[in-house]
Amino acid sequence: MDPVFRLDPRLDAAALAREYEQSGRVRIVGLLDGTAAVSLHDELRARVDWQQIVLTEQRVVELSRAMRHSMSDEGRSALDKAVYARARQGFQFRYEAIRVPDTAAERRASADPLARLAEWMSGTEVRDFLSAIIGASDITFADAQATAFSPGDFLTGHDDEVQGRQRRAAYVLGLTPVWRAEWGGLLLFHDEAGVKGFVPSFNTLDLFRVPQVHSVSEVTRAAAYRRYSVTGWLRADPAG
Repeated sequence: MDPVFRLDPRLDAAALAREYEQSGRVRIVGLLDGTAAVSLHDELRARVDWQQIVLTEQRVVELSRAMRHSMSDEGRSALDKAVYARARQGFQFRYEAIRVPDTAAERRASADPLARLAEWMSGTEVRDFLSAIIGASDITFADAQATAFSPGDFLTGHDDEVQGRQRRAAYVLGLTPVWRAEWGGLLLFHDEAGVKGFVPSFNTLDLFRVPQVHSVSEVTRAAAYRRYSVTGWLRADPAG
């Protein structure tokens, strides 16, 4: 049975909006009411259709678990070296993802609980709530993807601004029940004052203005679990 998504009625949009206005970001603790966050976490842990995504000189490459399993040790080593070499010079990432379609028709046709979450986040109640916090009245939908960071995974600094995408704010729905800061995987914000980090958490929504430079620090080999979340952007362009 699909989880039932509801906003926690105790959330104070006005107070969250004041915090967002000051810094361009806010962590909303306890976004989902009931057991929906637990159900989502269980769903992500059970999924096998994850695709590892990395950036090469030419394009984004997606590798299924079967593809990676079929690679030789030499092939995996060469890929790791290429990934880290690019990270030394600029933008790079490595993590696993499950894509969610953007269009309303594709979401309705999908049986995936992640599509139900994306529909809910694009619905009137949640859009109005989040629009009030970020001060943007033109949000039309939220896009989404599930992400999982394992030891060695990371995302280097970038600001999320892409011409034509009409991204008003980015979000990270944290679905990591147990985490220690020293395991890495922190959401980091970079500005002239330095770097501020947020530890992966559970049933929290990190919401932040676009553009804003941020990164995810590398998950260490000490991490006992994977860092799960659903991420995306609140957008003002038509969803189709």
